[in-house]
Amino acid sequence: MLTALAIRDIVLVDALDLDVETGLTVLTGETGAGKSIILDALGLALGGRGEAGLVRTGAKQASATAVFTAPDDADLIALIAERGFEVAAGEDLILRRVLSADGRSRAYINDQPAGVAALREIGSRLVEVHGQHETVGLLDWRTHRALLDGYGGLSPQLTAVAAAAETLKAAEARLSELKAAAADAAARAEEIALNLADLDALDPREDEETELAGERAILGAAEKAMADLADARTQLGGDKLSQKLSAALRAVEHARQRAVQAIGMQDGAEADHPVIARLAAAAEAIDRTIVEAVEAIAEVDAAAAAFDFEPGRLDKAEERLFALRAAARKLNTTVPALPRLRISLREQLRLIEDGADALTAARREATAAREAYDLAATFLTSAREAAADRLTSGVMAELTPLKLERARFRVAFEPVGEGRRGPLGVETIRFEIATNAGDGFGPLDAIASGGELARFALAMKAALAGREDQRQPVMIFDEVDQGVGGAVAEAVGQRLKRLSTGAQVLVVTHSPQVAARGHAHWKVMKSDQDGVTTTTVVALDDARRQEEIARMLSGAVITDEARAAAKALIG
Repeated sequence: MLTALAIRDIVLVDALDLDVETGLTVLTGETGAGKSIILDALGLALGGRGEAGLVRTGAKQASATAVFTAPDDADLIALIAERGFEVAAGEDLILRRVLSADGRSRAYINDQPAGVAALREIGSRLVEVHGQHETVGLLDWRTHRALLDGYGGLSPQLTAVAAAAETLKAAEARLSELKAAAADAAARAEEIALNLADLDALDPREDEETELAGERAILGAAEKAMADLADARTQLGGDKLSQKLSAALRAVEHARQRAVQAIGMQDGAEADHPVIARLAAAAEAIDRTIVEAVEAIAEVDAAAAAFDFEPGRLDKAEERLFALRAAARKLNTTVPALPRLRISLREQLRLIEDGADALTAARREATAAREAYDLAATFLTSAREAAADRLTSGVMAELTPLKLERARFRVAFEPVGEGRRGPLGVETIRFEIATNAGDGFGPLDAIASGGELARFALAMKAALAGREDQRQPVMIFDEVDQGVGGAVAEAVGQRLKRLSTGAQVLVVTHSPQVAARGHAHWKVMKSDQDGVTTTTVVALDDARRQEEIARMLSGAVITDEARAAAKALIG
């Protein structure tokens, strides 16, 4: 709800702060007093067109601030968040516009800088304006479907259609994917089979390239390593070394025996003689050398045996590596990816073989989803047609009391296009009107008169009242009673009051019958002081309200009869 409107330096208004109540608020005043300024200021705060002419003469800038209660509409809250603005839970929503004398303007949402487009978009969700050639919402045919669906209470049918549309979309996407995959695979079937046959014959293994590269490096080094080991064995001497060491051992042993004989020592005592001990130690050392030399030769032979790869193994490794890399180049991939590609190619061939069955199943699913959607859409269309009949009857019943008896109203259905099955059904909805007998039906803005346009909007809102799913926004009617009086003005007032139940309606009126229906009454007055004309707004109490309605009934001179009539109107 709109709770407050602050106006600064707009046209004839110097400073004005208005508290707005729920229900029906009427604005009255003499012609030219500036009633439209209030609506212009509110329109500016809501993102309407800002012109330098709105800035009061002598002021540098003008501003308009509209304060609304904390939004509780999920869609509106989502829109505010999507546009990048933060509004805390329970916090008022404040829309403000500042207009400079040079025509430039700035916009704010809860004191956060905003673009005028964002201000206008959010403002349109809060306020509906119906008046002199400005009927926001109803003139936009894109709002008509939601209005009709809300009036008819068609949420269950809409939910069913949306779910069917989602299922159909998924089924058709699956079918398209399978068709594309099958067509692509079929076109490449021969190439796929040949490539798979080559890979099957090659039989690439995981990490095979790394293993072969390492093996090739070792095999390439083996030849030099074998030469080095052969040289080592030559240096060790092989059997000749053993023979030389054996001969040396025999010679030392002979020397020891001669020493024993020369010394003439008894058996068993010669070990204590230093010469004999030295010769014995030399013999032992030579004996150990013989053993270690034999072991060294054996180790060198064993090392050589480790390099003894099968003949042609290096060539085989190089040939295998070349074959793998050639296959990778041919298939535009890498050697490590060859095993995975082999699996992929096999799967593609399987898709070709199984594709017919999968496509048949997908076609069945898509057909079933299409039939389910068409059935749900048929139920929605039938429900819309029934709601349209009720709405047409309701609007037509409202037209005659509002002096629109020659007008005719209808709800037009137009197919959205062959094969288009969306979440909102298969038709667009447009409200159309014919203003005179014999005229063809056309869009709502075909109504030429601003007063008639506002009254038709009132008829529409009266017919829709209490039947819409979404909360009614603030509604403004500008001179909806233009050109009518008596019973018609009374009918206008009754409908405005009924429409304001549980909602908020502001109306600019010259009709005492309408003014008498208001829950709150503002009088717009113009005054001159020191050569400066200003417009002010006064909230009338019961006594002054009765006096204002009496003025509206009798004119400049207020008679006792007019006061009595005003009292009777107010009831």
